Amino acid sequence: METKQLTDFYTYLQSQQTAQHYLYGCYQQMSDMDAAVKSFENSHAFMQYLDHGIRFFENGQKLETLLQPVLFFYGMVHLLKAALLTSRPHYPESTAILAHGVSTRKRKKRDYTFMDDEMKIQHNGLYPYFSEHLFAIKESPFSKIKMERLLSLIPEMTALFGFHNNERMIAVGEPGTALFNFPASLLDSYHLTGNAFIKRIKPYLPRIRHIETGASMIQVELAQPFQPEENSPFFTDRERGALYFPVRREDYLPVSEIMVHYLLLYNLSMLCRYEPEWWGDLLAAKPEQDFPFIKTFLKTTSEKVPLMIGELLMQKHVSY
Repeated sequence: METKQLTDFYTYLQSQQTAQHYLYGCYQQMSDMDAAVKSFENSHAFMQYLDHGIRFFENGQKLETLLQPVLFFYGMVHLLKAALLTSRPHYPESTAILAHGVSTRKRKKRDYTFMDDEMKIQHNGLYPYFSEHLFAIKESPFSKIKMERLLSLIPEMTALFGFHNNERMIAVGEPGTALFNFPASLLDSYHLTGNAFIKRIKPYLPRIRHIETGASMIQVELAQPFQPEENSPFFTDRERGALYFPVRREDYLPVSEIMVHYLLLYNLSMLCRYEPEWWGDLLAAKPEQDFPFIKTFLKTTSEKVPLMIGELLMQKHVSY
């Protein structure tokens, strides 16, 4: 979906009348719901969530790196709350879901690196709540995860990992394609036979028309053009217009990339707020490989998160 189209759609939703009309269309499809009343009640909050979210991102892009994580994280939180209102008219149902839903370990002042830092997923809070209600992921595929693994799931980070001779994702096709090319070397890293590999990815693909297995490549032809679901192991590089797939078995995580950005931004915002000594040294002295990864991620997330959430909202609009 084109960036201008999504930008125009955000603008379209920035009035009480259009926001209410949009929510009315979402709520009409729900049973036991007075769509007219509830869309009127939620339209103002929905509009403000969107406005705050977009403005946080726009202002964050203009600021120095020092302050960006906080603005991007809370901008994302606002946009997620707007998206939740399209499917959860009574959000927030309880105070338990107002927490962030994740936690970070206590940091060691010496030898700490962001890439090796780890996060834990909580049972309650915004993260598990939006994962379930926006992406139908009721249980996280991981209970804790390192920042390096999260960064490896973002296609725009692929080149940076490659410079470190650490290939983590590989392009296998294009959005809207019906033809995929998987390197046969994936079978070794996944410890699977060709048939077992196809069985592993088949649930995330439309009907397969033909499979051609060669010495260096596994070619999969689909019966129809492919657009990845939000909870799949396929991730999109919007700048290059390519679909990426994890090279390593341990990185095979069928999650939404939105979830990945949320976790990374949460941790960076915590560093920015509560670890000023480490954060300041990182930006001033750039002592670790953390810096280029964080810098590249912040640029990517500032552009990509509003687009990804905008697409979620747009899909709701075209469905009624």
